Amino acid sequence: MILKQLKSNRQVNLLIFPVIALLFWLNDLLHPFSYQFLPGDGNTVLFAFINRITSEHAFIRVALSLVLILFMAIAIQAINNRYSFIYIRSKLPATLFIIIVSGLPLLHTLLPVFPATLFMLFALYNLFGIFEETKPYSPILNTGIFLGIATLFYLNLIFLLPAFIISIAILSHESNWRNYAILFIGFFLPLIFTFSFAFITNETGEIVSAIVKSFTTPIIRFYFALPMVIFFAFLTLLTFAGSIKIALQYDSKKVSTRKYFTIFFILFISSLLALVLVPGASLEMLIITAVPVTYLISNLFVFMKSKFWSEFLFIVLLAAVIFMQIAEKFI
Repeated sequence: MILKQLKSNRQVNLLIFPVIALLFWLNDLLHPFSYQFLPGDGNTVLFAFINRITSEHAFIRVALSLVLILFMAIAIQAINNRYSFIYIRSKLPATLFIIIVSGLPLLHTLLPVFPATLFMLFALYNLFGIFEETKPYSPILNTGIFLGIATLFYLNLIFLLPAFIISIAILSHESNWRNYAILFIGFFLPLIFTFSFAFITNETGEIVSAIVKSFTTPIIRFYFALPMVIFFAFLTLLTFAGSIKIALQYDSKKVSTRKYFTIFFILFISSLLALVLVPGASLEMLIITAVPVTYLISNLFVFMKSKFWSEFLFIVLLAAVIFMQIAEKFI
């Protein structure tokens, strides 16, 4: 009966996901820690100042990460409410995003990817609006600007730019070179302003150095601790089941919904490729991957016919996240 309550559209569910987030972040709030950044990772253009003023305050860093996760959950819910690709009204996406991210306790502190993902969600909100307009120049420009700002927080997001270019081709009613030109203009505007300011303040060298280190510093991408392997294996199972559900529903969904889920698939693949192929990409990238996975698994739970299996799988997911919380000290 837990899933039945959470996937309903009752307004009380707007209070449930913050409570769930607080419960899963409680241990980190009581015993806060600061992430050990790789060279260049904590000095990205827009994150450097935040990192500097909070570096000695572990509790504030954990609290800020919680606030940003809540805003991301709200944005995820707002996107679904606006474009209705899960056409049955449900508050489940926000709650499910919180639950999935809570299964990564090693990332429960302030990271550049958190504000970056929030701005990427703003970019997605505008990106989906392209389908509704014949001359979508304004939403395309906004998409580029928000994606550019997100990249200034977490530089590895630049590898999602091709996914957004492909998405514009999918959503546009006609192929038009202006669409792509406007996206690039919007994307590079924040970067141009940033480098102009850096040139005036003689900080260009520091920014370039941070960018190079962020992309080229090799890191350990995967941690083969048993609890994490179990958690990722179960998420993979749910993602695979969700993919099958989408494939079975494909012909019955609206054209716009088909396109939206195609874009989610492209983002999912792009984020995984960046995690595997980019030397400086770490487990932080999984926060971005969690966005399309959230919608995919939400669709699975909302439309699963068997009440028993839907409740059972959801309870197992909750148990897996709780297991990760307990096992954190052993990873």
